[in-house]
Amino acid sequence: MAFNFGLPVPDASSTIIESKPKTVTVPQFSLGVTPLLAKQWRNVEWSKEERETLMESVRSFKPASEMVTEARVLLIGPVGAGKSSFISSVQSVFSGRVINRAMVGSSSSSSFTKKLCSFTIRGAGEKADEPTSLVLCDVMGVGESETTGLTLHDALSVITGHAPEGHQFSPEQPIGSDTVGYVKKPSTRDKVHCVVFVVDGSKVNSYAKSFGTTFQQLRDHISKLGVHQVALLTHVDQVCRATGSDITQVYQSQIIQQAMVKAAALLGMATSYIVPVKNYCSELDLDENTDVLLLKAVDHILQYVNLYFQDNRE
Repeated sequence: MAFNFGLPVPDASSTIIESKPKTVTVPQFSLGVTPLLAKQWRNVEWSKEERETLMESVRSFKPASEMVTEARVLLIGPVGAGKSSFISSVQSVFSGRVINRAMVGSSSSSSFTKKLCSFTIRGAGEKADEPTSLVLCDVMGVGESETTGLTLHDALSVITGHAPEGHQFSPEQPIGSDTVGYVKKPSTRDKVHCVVFVVDGSKVNSYAKSFGTTFQQLRDHISKLGVHQVALLTHVDQVCRATGSDITQVYQSQIIQQAMVKAAALLGMATSYIVPVKNYCSELDLDENTDVLLLKAVDHILQYVNLYFQDNRE
């Protein structure tokens, strides 16, 4: 799989991409039952108090810039990795009940999301509808081929703020000046301030090697735009039996730890940028510990959002 590099790329016209794919070497492991570590390899407090502290941190978050009032975060990943589910899960935490605000599909063969959809996370105050300053952006998933998924050109068009809200993605019709609603001169508020790669932990050992090349090409271009990137490892409850029955054991699981190493190799980033999450999928009620893990992920993302504004102060 490779993106269509024949199309013009915003802010990257001088970049030459090697036609020969890079070789991605990743460690091998099998998913099964292994002894848990004696203590967490990342410190997380699993409590109602921690949940409330993290929620308040998100509610009170304000971008470190006078030019914008909202932080725009773009989720990118393979079809079925859990991008839309993460958005709905985060909104569920602040809504006090499980909801599917971002429409979620059940098929992993083609992307359910076809448009650029921006979701303001709500629940900043006493009123559930009061907006926070966090906007999560959903786009078409990266497919097995460029004819079935998001192209590099369109991904960069979203990040640089040229893509209009609600744009219907089509590999045959790249975003350009003739696109309806095209933003010719995007401001900081139109641009993406952090990119989150979403990788399915239950499939991290079976992704096609071409995904590694695609991700790292994406990361090269995004880095040149000065946008920080982090990653989510989803479906961790399906990766490890112990974590599946008790999510608080996620950072004591050697299997999860190994899956994060595999994801790091796939993406070409350090494991310190990657956090595990469990999205709400079949549940009807919220779970305190699942909320904590989701909120820790949001807190992780917001740290890199602020780095963007610190790096781009005028």
